Amino acid sequence: MIVICLVAAIYVIVNILVLIWAMRDAESRGKSGCLVVLLILVLHIPGLIIWLLIRPEKKIGNRDQQ
Repeated sequence: MIVICLVAAIYVIVNILVLIWAMRDAESRGKSGCLVVLLILVLHIPGLIIWLLIRPEKKIGNRDQQ
């Protein structure tokens, strides 16, 4: 019983960490973090794979400020 609870807790923690990462990643790329989190919540692993395939390149600040 303890092993099942431990595995469930690890599963929940990993899911929360993935959602936090996806939200921050989306927002750093100029996309809506909430929509990406919703995509992953609804589709689970396929949603994460879809995000990894369609995410735009990361914005690297403004080059005009030098």
